[in-house]
Amino acid sequence: MALENLDTSENSDASQQGAQSTDKIPAAALWLGGTGAIPFVALALVGYVFGPIYLAASGFALLAYGAVILSFLGGIHWGRAIGLMQKYDDKTNVKLWAGMGLSVVPSLIAWGALILPVTTGLIVLAISFAGMLLIDLRACAMGIWPRWYGRLRIPLSLTVIASLLLGWGSLQ
Repeated sequence: MALENLDTSENSDASQQGAQSTDKIPAAALWLGGTGAIPFVALALVGYVFGPIYLAASGFALLAYGAVILSFLGGIHWGRAIGLMQKYDDKTNVKLWAGMGLSVVPSLIAWGALILPVTTGLIVLAISFAGMLLIDLRACAMGIWPRWYGRLRIPLSLTVIASLLLGWGSLQ
């Protein structure tokens, strides 16, 4: 898996301590992450609350928003890979390629989901969010990301996955 190539064993002790120094989720991350989940929940409930007249529009809006956020999760990995560029003189380093390679996959999947039928795209996104959660939890366990990030991602990802599946269900 690409994360093994991003192991922090070459990181300094100070950077490892910085990544793991706090379990407290920063208020900005908590608030912005939480408010970012609101469109998922709202769009998933539209069909159930307002009936079938809005189903097509809300289903596609949910799919599109999910694609954007999945791409954002990949962008987080891209940012880390850019940070590694400053550390290594050899720009062909496996860690750089692994980090950047992993970071573009969510955007490619999200784009693919957008060109599929909405119901199929919602399932693809739900599976992809589950996969990204597992990747990010592993990164937290390896010390690549701070522990609070995993604690933030779990409820947000479960809310997103449930919303995507709820939206899918409303279109059945």
